[in-house]
Amino acid sequence: MTRRLVLCSVTIYLQGLLPPAFAAEPGAGRSIPTPGALDTEVAKAMTAVGATGLAVAVIDEGRVVYVRAFGRRNEQGQPLREDTVMSAASLTKPVFAYAVMQLVDEGRINLDVSIAGYLENPLPAYATQRPYAAWHDLAGDERWRHITPRILLSHRAGFANFQSLEPDGRLRMHFDPGSRFAYSGDGINLLQFVVERSLGFDTKMELQRRVFERFVILHTSMTWQERAATNQADGFIGSSLGQERSRPHIRRSRVAAASSMDTTIEDYARFAAGFIRGEGLSPSAHQEMTTPQWPITTKTQFPTLQPELPSSQRIANLDAGLGVIIFDGPQGPGFYKGGHEDTVGNSWACVARQQRCVVLLSNDVRAEKAFPDLVGFVLGDVGVPWRWEYGP
Repeated sequence: MTRRLVLCSVTIYLQGLLPPAFAAEPGAGRSIPTPGALDTEVAKAMTAVGATGLAVAVIDEGRVVYVRAFGRRNEQGQPLREDTVMSAASLTKPVFAYAVMQLVDEGRINLDVSIAGYLENPLPAYATQRPYAAWHDLAGDERWRHITPRILLSHRAGFANFQSLEPDGRLRMHFDPGSRFAYSGDGINLLQFVVERSLGFDTKMELQRRVFERFVILHTSMTWQERAATNQADGFIGSSLGQERSRPHIRRSRVAAASSMDTTIEDYARFAAGFIRGEGLSPSAHQEMTTPQWPITTKTQFPTLQPELPSSQRIANLDAGLGVIIFDGPQGPGFYKGGHEDTVGNSWACVARQQRCVVLLSNDVRAEKAFPDLVGFVLGDVGVPWRWEYGP
């Protein structure tokens, strides 16, 4: 046996004996837990919070190294699988933002040109239906002309999260566009409207071509597909009495860049791995997405339009990126995105160092309580702003 083979054999043997460095200090030398250790930790976390189903993926050095699904997908007790179709909720936003940045690379969109420059008519002149808000409500408020794609992707248009949340149900701008952060699904959907009207961009078809086919994403779509009916996750809602009730998987028929995507843990893991590697974008476009665009100045993410905190009380190094939220923690720069609905709890967190990510998809919002510990178990302390995401 050659010296090289001896050394390799010894290394493999020692790796089998030595425990993973779960308790190591955060940093580049930290080991990713073994699949068996992860299986045990996820099962324990689900029991602790009472979650019905949870799917987990881990990316290390830009490659998917772990994909598992736990629990059940419906009241009949059928298991949640790695290819079970689940609601992406707001994890749709980074996928759409990725496609928009391809348009930037192609010179078809300029992040800093007013949306007025892309529309044939003034925005309030367009009649709309869901998922779009009623742009005609902005008639008489010319501030819409100051909105740019960059402002929309970084949640600074001035809108509430959705028009339907306004007391009178009317769309309005609560502050001058670009002047502060306030999370808004309507803002992301406005950018969808702009690229569709101005470029003839078919969001459903283009995301299929630009994203899903690129990363061999097989079961993801921007609307519900009949083929998913036999393997989709229904949602679960828990109660203070320890009971739960299920809700059928939402069959969305209209594309909404903010939230309509259905996906699987296998599929989103492939996207997350490709994204952290920078595939499909120029280095400058990828950097734009993950570079701080504007400081976040509120105590928590929701309610969207809460007052800004004084500078001394703000969360340090927390910023809007383009389609994601940027933080800078003990292991350096990172980004994350959550996805939340009544029966959906999702999260995607990454650190740039060693290109590591954790993706979590659940059909039970109770699972969100386990996310901070699970991400910490895999990545160590990276600085994800959990208190801002979910509140104290």
